[in-house]
Amino acid sequence: MPVVLTLQDAHKRYAAQVLLDGATCALADDQKVGLIGRNGAGKSTLCRILLGEEELDAGEVVRSKKLRLGYLRQHDPFRDGETCLGFLERDSGQPEWRCGQVAWRFALGDDMLTRPVRELSGGWQTRVKLAALLLHDPNLLILDEPTNFLDLRTQILLEHFLRDFKAGVLVVSHDRSFLKKTCSHTLELSRGQLTMFPGDVDAYLENLEERREHDKRLNATTLAKRRQLEQFIASNRANANTASQARSKAKQLEKLELVEVAGEEGRVHFSFPQVEPRKGPAVRTEGLAIGYDDRTVAEDIHVEIEHGERVGIVGDNGQGKTTFLRTVCESLPPKKGELKWGYGCQLGVYAQHVYTTLRGDQTVLDYLDHQAAPGTTTQQLKDVAGSFLFSGDLAEKKVKVLSGGERARLVLAGLLLEQHNVLVLDEPGNHLDVETVEALAAALERYKGTVVFTSHDRYFMREVATSVIEVRDGRVTSYPASYDDYVYRIGKEIDAGLRSTPGGKPKDDSPGGTKPGGRADRDAQKQLKSVERKIAKLDEEKKQLSESQATTTDIAEAQRLHHRLAEIAAEVEALEVEWLELSEAVGAW
Repeated sequence: MPVVLTLQDAHKRYAAQVLLDGATCALADDQKVGLIGRNGAGKSTLCRILLGEEELDAGEVVRSKKLRLGYLRQHDPFRDGETCLGFLERDSGQPEWRCGQVAWRFALGDDMLTRPVRELSGGWQTRVKLAALLLHDPNLLILDEPTNFLDLRTQILLEHFLRDFKAGVLVVSHDRSFLKKTCSHTLELSRGQLTMFPGDVDAYLENLEERREHDKRLNATTLAKRRQLEQFIASNRANANTASQARSKAKQLEKLELVEVAGEEGRVHFSFPQVEPRKGPAVRTEGLAIGYDDRTVAEDIHVEIEHGERVGIVGDNGQGKTTFLRTVCESLPPKKGELKWGYGCQLGVYAQHVYTTLRGDQTVLDYLDHQAAPGTTTQQLKDVAGSFLFSGDLAEKKVKVLSGGERARLVLAGLLLEQHNVLVLDEPGNHLDVETVEALAAALERYKGTVVFTSHDRYFMREVATSVIEVRDGRVTSYPASYDDYVYRIGKEIDAGLRSTPGGKPKDDSPGGTKPGGRADRDAQKQLKSVERKIAKLDEEKKQLSESQATTTDIAEAQRLHHRLAEIAAEVEALEVEWLELSEAVGAW
């Protein structure tokens, strides 16, 4: 187990915030390590330090001469007009045959390799970057939130890649399921210290709970002993015959110290307000068609959701999950058909753009108090605020100085305090760390109302969903099995290659088959490439706007960014439907 990268007595702080306080760890070239910690603990900063992109205030990063470090780049490393194959050859210096061989592992077929890489969606670009990583033959990979914006299909491909990778990996992720499937060790960053645990994230969290209970029992024993000594000292120090004994007991008392409870900062508990359980359908659709003015995304939708169900909406990116969710919560009108909510249904909606409407002069606690159901106590407000990383003085911060990510968390926290019997949630786990996602899942499991949600986090989806609705190929249907069965099916499709990669053309062996290469084929190919360029351009604009939105503290600017992002989402969804139609047309020739 050769150690290739070591952090020794590391110190790092930003102003009053201490991120590393004498932290030490060693990474070997055969360990797959999941790095976890609360939001703001310094996980991304640690990755930048290990990569040499940021300096320590004190301490040392020791790199072995044998270290070949690789990392999944979040920025765009591609050149204008560069094909996937061209990028792989340029980036790795490897011959074409070797690049193609590695690309195949990520379902990047010949047709895909000849396409300009910037015309691909974010998920396919991630596959190209992973192929480039593997071509460099690294013995240690550092991946910071690699599953962000990836649909289930691409996440599974990434898992396969990491499981087969024969060297060391350090992964930062809030997706507990992804960490469990890819990492055999867990590294915790807490209170400036790093602790390595020889087990996966589930085993780590179980061990953490055991250590918490042990530390609490030890502290209870210490406190009881303290009280006994204090009583003895108080009763005997004034008596000449027992004064010496009292002084001896006082020395014992000085030596009694409480231990710091393991992982106490990560302890998160919260619940939704109680609602009366109900029976019968909560919502029913009949002949529903969803989409936009110039485009139908899905039609002939007949689904029914019962009161008390927790329904996970699943499907590949671009298939229409968000369109369906927006139609369900009535922020987007149906194109045709009916959507009927049951009598007395009170909807609570979480969408990440909602925070642009917050009042800037309110504090965090002011906002939560305004949103809370009657009877909510101040302590409950503080508990929920703390669960979403607004503890102590942070709970008194003005909304106008919060970043986009902080405002998004605040809106979700407010939703927990409102009185709704139906919750519609779009990616509620974003911006939350592993333990807070776990707490949110537990709160939803206890909730007696109806939940309709979408999430890329498989642990969260598996824990919360009692049933599944799939959006696929222009249809929205109740999936006839569990979420685990759905994940299994997608995995099998990937393994068997049941779906061709975008742009791949099935061979036409029929006697009357039209030969490719005719004018209609060429026109369709041109249209397809035009749509791809538009999607890539919008994807790039969306990426830049999202980065700005996450950091801006100006409400007017946040609203402007939100409106533009909403326009882009609608444009991309329409273009992706057009892309699917053109792909099918091209594949038919």
